[in-house]
Amino acid sequence: MFIASFIFILTLLFVIWQPRGLSIGWSATIGALVALAFGVVDWADVWFVTDIVWNATFAFVGIILISLLLDEIGMFEWSALHMARLARGHGLLLFLLLMGLGAIVAALFANDGAALILTPIVLSMMRHLQLKEAAIFPFIMASGFIADTTSLPFVISNLVNIVSADFFGIGFVEYAIRMIIPNFFSLLATMLVLTLYFWKQLPKQYDVASLREPREAIRDERLFRFSWWIIGVLLIGYVVSEPLHIPVSFIVGAATIVFLLVAKQSDVVHTRRVVKEAPWAIVVFSVGMYIVVYGFGKSGFTEQVASMMQSLTEGGLFTATVGGGFLAAISSSIMNNLPSVMIHALAIEESGTTGVMKEALIYANVIGSDLGPKFTPIGSLATLVWLHVLKLHGVRLSWLTYMKVGLLLTI
Repeated sequence: MFIASFIFILTLLFVIWQPRGLSIGWSATIGALVALAFGVVDWADVWFVTDIVWNATFAFVGIILISLLLDEIGMFEWSALHMARLARGHGLLLFLLLMGLGAIVAALFANDGAALILTPIVLSMMRHLQLKEAAIFPFIMASGFIADTTSLPFVISNLVNIVSADFFGIGFVEYAIRMIIPNFFSLLATMLVLTLYFWKQLPKQYDVASLREPREAIRDERLFRFSWWIIGVLLIGYVVSEPLHIPVSFIVGAATIVFLLVAKQSDVVHTRRVVKEAPWAIVVFSVGMYIVVYGFGKSGFTEQVASMMQSLTEGGLFTATVGGGFLAAISSSIMNNLPSVMIHALAIEESGTTGVMKEALIYANVIGSDLGPKFTPIGSLATLVWLHVLKLHGVRLSWLTYMKVGLLLTI
C-alpha cells in the first residue's frame, strides 16, 4: 500500500505541476508504467480499466471537437451576445443569463467544453464593455463554476457521468430522468450563492450599444445552420442509443466525422487546426491516471471506501445519500474526480448494497464527483482547463482566492 500511495501522490504532483515538456498525459502514463514495473497493477488490470473508460474518453474527445467547430463558426459568441442584449444593460441579469448559457453548454457539450469555450468569450466581452477588473472577476468565477456544477443532467455532460453510467449499465434516458431535477437545483444554488457572494462587485449597468450585433459573430452562415441539425441529430442519437445498446462514443463519433467533413468545405473553419488542438493528451491521461488510482484502490483504499459506504447505509437512505455524496466530493477534490468516480463505483459494487439504496449511492457518487471537485483547483480537468485559459488571457488566480469561493459554493 505504501508503494501504491507513493506512486499515486507523485503522479498527482506531476499532473498538477506540469513541468515544461511533461504534459498531464505523459505524467499519468509514466505513473502507470511505474505502477506496472512495481507490480502494483498487472496487464489484466490495464485491460480492465481501459474497458471501463474507453467509451467516456472517446465520447469526450468527440464532444470537444464539435465544441471547437461550433466555436470556429461563432455559435457560442452569438449566444453570449444574445444574452448580453437580452439583459438590456442590467449587470445582475447579465450575470444570471450567462450562467444559464453556461449551464446549457455544459449540459450539451460537457463541462470541459464549457470551460474551454465560454471562458475566453465571457472575458473578452467583459473587457470590451470596459468594466473594471473587480467587476469582471465575478463573471470569470461564474463561467468556471457553472461548468462543473451544472454538468449533471445528461450522461454526456461530464466524463464522470459516462464512466458511472457505463459501469452500472445505465441508459441515457434513465440517467436523465434521475438527474434533471438535481441539476436544476444545482443551477439555482450556484446562481444564488455566487450572486450573494459577488453582490457588491457586480456592475449595476453596462453599455449595450457598444456590443456587436449577434449575427456579426457568425463566420459561416451555411455551417451555422447546419450545426443546428448536428445538435438535433446528436440529441436524438443519445435517446435511441439506450434501447439499441449503442455506446455513446459511437453516436458522438459519427456526428463528429460528418461535421468535420462538412466543415472542411468552409473557407473560415480550419478543420486541421481544430483536430490538432483537440485534447488528445486527455485520452492518454484518462487511461494512465485511472490505472494509477486503480492500483491505489487495489492496495486497500477501495475496500475502506466500501466499508464506509456499508456504515452509511445502516443510517438509512438519507444518511447514505448525503454521506455518499460528500465522501465522493472529498475524494474527488483530493485525487481528481475522474479516477475517484471509478474507485467509488467499484466500492459500491464491493459493498454488496442492492435496490434503492444502491441506486442512491450510484447517483450520489456522480453528484459528489461532479460538484466536489470545486473544493480545490485540482479536482476536475475542467477547472485545470479553465485556469489554463485564464492564464493565457493574462488572468492569474491564486489557490486561496479560488478555494474561498469553492468551499462555500460546493457545500
